Amino acid sequence: MKKRIFMFIFALTGFISLSAQIYEPVKWNFTIKNTGKGTADVVLIAMLEKGWHLYGLNIPPDGPRPTSIIFDKIENAEKSGTLKAVSKLHEEYDSNFDMKLNWYVGEAKFIQGLKYAEGADVKVSGYVEFMACNDENCLPPRKEKFELAIPGTNKNTVAATSEKPAVPVVQIAPVKSDSVTIAEKPEKATVADYWTPVINELRAFGEEHSNNAALWLIFLAGMAGGFLALFTPCVWPIIPMTVSFFLKRSENKRKGRRDAVFYGVAIIIIYVTLGILITLIFGPSALNSMSTNAVFNLIFFAMLILFAVSFFGAFEITLPASWSTKMDARADSTAGFISILFMAFTLVLVSFSCTGPIIGTTLVEVASSGNIIGPAVAMFGFALALAIPFTFFAFFPSLLKSMPKSGGWLNTVKVVLAFLELALSLKFLSVADLAYGWHILDRETFLALWIVIFALLGFYLLGKIRFPHDSESHHSSVLGTFLAIISLAFAVYMVPGLWGAPLKAISAFSPPLYTQDFNLYHDEVHPAFNDYDEGMKYAKEKGLPVLVDFTGYGCVNCRKMEAAVWTAPAVKDKLQRDFVLISVYVDDKTKLSKPVKVTENGKEQLLETVGDKWSYLQRSKFGANAQPFYVILDNNGKPLNHSYSYKEDVDAFVSWLETGEKSYKVK
Repeated sequence: MKKRIFMFIFALTGFISLSAQIYEPVKWNFTIKNTGKGTADVVLIAMLEKGWHLYGLNIPPDGPRPTSIIFDKIENAEKSGTLKAVSKLHEEYDSNFDMKLNWYVGEAKFIQGLKYAEGADVKVSGYVEFMACNDENCLPPRKEKFELAIPGTNKNTVAATSEKPAVPVVQIAPVKSDSVTIAEKPEKATVADYWTPVINELRAFGEEHSNNAALWLIFLAGMAGGFLALFTPCVWPIIPMTVSFFLKRSENKRKGRRDAVFYGVAIIIIYVTLGILITLIFGPSALNSMSTNAVFNLIFFAMLILFAVSFFGAFEITLPASWSTKMDARADSTAGFISILFMAFTLVLVSFSCTGPIIGTTLVEVASSGNIIGPAVAMFGFALALAIPFTFFAFFPSLLKSMPKSGGWLNTVKVVLAFLELALSLKFLSVADLAYGWHILDRETFLALWIVIFALLGFYLLGKIRFPHDSESHHSSVLGTFLAIISLAFAVYMVPGLWGAPLKAISAFSPPLYTQDFNLYHDEVHPAFNDYDEGMKYAKEKGLPVLVDFTGYGCVNCRKMEAAVWTAPAVKDKLQRDFVLISVYVDDKTKLSKPVKVTENGKEQLLETVGDKWSYLQRSKFGANAQPFYVILDNNGKPLNHSYSYKEDVDAFVSWLETGEKSYKVK
């Protein structure tokens, strides 16, 4: 565990320090050379920049990532002998890993012999998986693909290199639909046409088990964020000050109450407008893509860490005072609703240091839902929660006297928020880690960090840990004790997860079980295929219906469905026995071997990653872009029932599966 945490910190430090540029200290060159009649060598050479090294092929367990050379396909030939490492291997004891390690410096050359029938058309493909480090940083593990060939001629060498000045583009034979020009199938147009749009056929089955309930969840999440923001040092003290201000400046209580109501409405207008602008500027698809973008998630991870450190008391984050001063002055110089609107803007600016991370986190979570009105709904819930106390105390001003005064308890709220933001920041790092396959924050590492964070939070609530701005206290409060019990119990609850316990309560946040090395739990459901086309061909051979699962590494509701619904015995049995389960990740950042050019809504696009390809399939064939999205197909790619989205109801999911199964048997 210690070594894995070290690797996590070491790789993270390296990536953040190099994230300002795409740094590639290793350049690969792949060639295949005839060495005689019916023999050839596949030569793989890595050129390393000065100061960088590449780990060898054989590294002890729990060490860094070794270099691996995988041959996916060898046509009309077979390997001759074992893989040979030609370059000099440097060996040295590494105190960080407490073991002797080996690596290459300057150049790493590997040779794999082949033998084949003379004149045969030989094709070889595969990839190299490697990790480059220097004395200060380690880059995340990477894959470099290669495709080599010896045509059935007398040519001696066909070469390919990882330095690609221009990538060939595969043009796809288009099939027209109402609004989209789609591919019959990327890269292999001769296969059965599984990509033909079925949007109308899908709609003919009637309404799906849709994500409408998710709007309520989004609204409630926004309200929860708004109520949480109320109990922060940036917002709580403003409530009595602002309400008193409106009551004093009015001629009578009735007008004061009216102005306070307008003030609450103004707060709602500002935040809902913000949500609408975000939707108009980015759109749900762009927000969804952004929510799994590595750079975006790392920036948000860093931002939450920064706010957490600030909330712990290291420093204060405030917007320029001139901004709020100008807004306040504008409010005094205007009259009527406009002046109240400016007062609301002043509140938004003054409270930014506390509300910023809460709003940002809410919007990022909403982004992954793909719901077009999600940001506006979330902001409405957030603003409503903020507006309620101002309006309430304006109607009942005498209750202001009974409000708890600002004091040490507000700093306690701030520190508790800091611990929660610290824990939540790891989720954003995990999304980027999963989407790009870095493996620096696997499940056991994530859980270990969460266990420590929530244990420390429990000790803080008991008064065992103190921060710079905490007031003197010689005893623990009753509320603090109960909250400490909850936090410590939660930390204990997560401990079995280190050995593979499913931990359904946090399945939406933690990395999936398959990222865990030591796992004693074997009841999770794994897809038979992660490739749509391969899964469809297999299903046709076996004569089984297909369940296509459009999912994402950053999809919270996908993890909830997998943990709460798929593991139910009735569902698990059907998925493993009666269907071919295909899970495709729309945010998989693995590069396609060849980019694919498509035309969608009159615009030409280039699909460069595996995720791009599956996202395009979902949009073009099924007219959807949110995850989770489940659809049952026959062996020709036609729907057998309506689609199904997020709904944690085992009976409803089983009924949906059975309906699709019956339709398949009828056909």
